[in-house]
Amino acid sequence: MNSLSQQMKYFTHSVNAIEMKRSKCGLAEEKKDNDGANNILIQLHARERSNNISTTLKRKLRLGATILQNGGLEKLFKRNFIVTDGERLVTTSQCYLSTTAGPIVGLLFISSEKIGFLSERSIKLYSPNGHFARAHYKVMIPLAKTSRAIENKNINRPAEKYIEIVTVDNFDFWFLGFSNYRRAYKNLQRAISQN
Repeated sequence: MNSLSQQMKYFTHSVNAIEMKRSKCGLAEEKKDNDGANNILIQLHARERSNNISTTLKRKLRLGATILQNGGLEKLFKRNFIVTDGERLVTTSQCYLSTTAGPIVGLLFISSEKIGFLSERSIKLYSPNGHFARAHYKVMIPLAKTSRAIENKNINRPAEKYIEIVTVDNFDFWFLGFSNYRRAYKNLQRAISQN
């Protein structure tokens, strides 16, 4: 496949075929443990956010294309955050950052020096004179300024888990919607404890 339009046509066809198969087999009702197949994780995200598996798959494919266009996760991290000499990217997780305007989907980067969040899509920023610009939502927390990571659960829905990162000056950041919550929490704990 040479052109981008051919690739998108292929992805769209694949997503539609998966959606049709899911509805025929009743796959959305299937329940497995946390170590189940990736399609179960995608379904859980679809249920949490949009109840539409094809929308979720298209979003994940778009994210994959962005990562490939930027040359991988390491280059995406280096292009969007100031990286010091000797700093290395430890892990990356897709998640949501909770804001007062609602959750923002993006990538959580954990490096040897910082925790960074980069939104998947750009957001509109308005100026007082009515003009607007688009920019990605970014958060950068130096590990040296991070005091702890706390596990939290939604009281009404215990399956919904959150990770709260608290800084030494008592700012808190809430991350949710991880495909592997335990691994993300463990990586955050390890990074914070090593600093």
